[in-house]
Amino acid sequence: MNKPLKNKFMGNAIISIFSIVFIYLLISLYFVNHCFFNTEINKIDISLKSHDDVEEIIRSYAKDYKLQLIERNAEIEEIIGQDIGMQYNRYNNIPKIYRIQHPLKWLSSLLKEQRYYEADLFVYSKESLESKINELNCLNRDMIEPQDVSFKYSDGSYEAIEEVYGNRIYKDKLSNAIELSISEGKSKLDLNENLCYENPKYTLSSNKALEAKKLLDKYVSAKITYVFGNETEIVDGNIINQWLSVDENLEVVIDENTVKKYMQGLSKKYDTVGITRKFKTGTYKMVEVKGGFYGWKINRVAETKALLDNIKQGKILEKEPIYTQKAITRGESDIGNSYIEINITRQHLWFYKNGKLITQGAIVTGNPNKGNPTELGVYMLNYKEKGSTLRGPDYEAEVIYWMPFNGNIGIHDASWRYSFGGGIYKKNGTHGCVNTPLYLAKKIYDNIQDGTPVICYEE
Repeated sequence: MNKPLKNKFMGNAIISIFSIVFIYLLISLYFVNHCFFNTEINKIDISLKSHDDVEEIIRSYAKDYKLQLIERNAEIEEIIGQDIGMQYNRYNNIPKIYRIQHPLKWLSSLLKEQRYYEADLFVYSKESLESKINELNCLNRDMIEPQDVSFKYSDGSYEAIEEVYGNRIYKDKLSNAIELSISEGKSKLDLNENLCYENPKYTLSSNKALEAKKLLDKYVSAKITYVFGNETEIVDGNIINQWLSVDENLEVVIDENTVKKYMQGLSKKYDTVGITRKFKTGTYKMVEVKGGFYGWKINRVAETKALLDNIKQGKILEKEPIYTQKAITRGESDIGNSYIEINITRQHLWFYKNGKLITQGAIVTGNPNKGNPTELGVYMLNYKEKGSTLRGPDYEAEVIYWMPFNGNIGIHDASWRYSFGGGIYKKNGTHGCVNTPLYLAKKIYDNIQDGTPVICYEE
């Protein structure tokens, strides 16, 4: 009983296998001169088409071909095949595709798309295409240039301004994309997706933009209050933002030249070296004294560097600027109430300390008739020295009290003189120094300090 059933089962299986093979071979026979399932050549569907019909299908496709150019703002333009003389190229390599599609391999086309590209499937006039491209509206309308994200200062911080994409097109990229689309048989070309537009390099979402805004905000958060006696100058975001810019690589730049000019402005406003001063003399007259090197003087190089560093660190502080030189006090008169007053006209000297007259007396100053006048202006005592030898081109003198205030010009005793004051200086004056009697030099020496102003003037 089992053996006949087994034989019957085997027989049915063999018949089924042969039937399947027969059907497969029969279908394969169909694909001897037909294309597989899911077959495309340059985007043209030729699935299950006979080889003899493929040429006509492609020829018809070329005749009706249109390429839609999808531009920004949803605008659409077309390149029409007939306008560029587009037609089927009979000298192509389609037979190579037929050979690839071996009839016995047709089953694979049910599982996988059969897409082919033939570069020589179509021919057209290059000149006509170039002419049509040149006529496209997208190349001839008013150009809106792309702009990177930018930054605007307002109320102590920066606002990021959205980038502008514009409509400027890379013509070479557009031409290449159109030619490739035509050769591939595409019906649509999205100019934006194919990178035909010139786009901004940096946008709101760029990490570089976020970093730039953060740095800008840090810089304008700085507040440096400069103190000049009872007056102040404030450097905060309202000033700092005018010194900032962002370059093409979104790097924050501080205009150091503008910062230097700002410091020059402070120097011009608050430096007092060499300015004309109104001075009330020991004889109660008001005179104007100009020249000399006494006074306030900002170290512009050092303070510019310090200001830049403080801005970059976003510091908030109150400070005096770095000075090359300081005067005694700030205010209308920076001389203070401790000073030496030298009246060239009267040949007389007064020495005040803390507003009190310490000593006064007749002197002899530089000889103007020999080109050695004592220079007018406001100076300050450089140092004082006891027991010095003064030397010049034609002299050498021993002095007990030496107090220079203008280079090698200073106040000192002159033991070789028997009289002082009057008009002596016009005929027998010094080389520029201020000669005093010994008592006067000693009194000054014993009470004076380095930096004390020395005022030389004429009535």
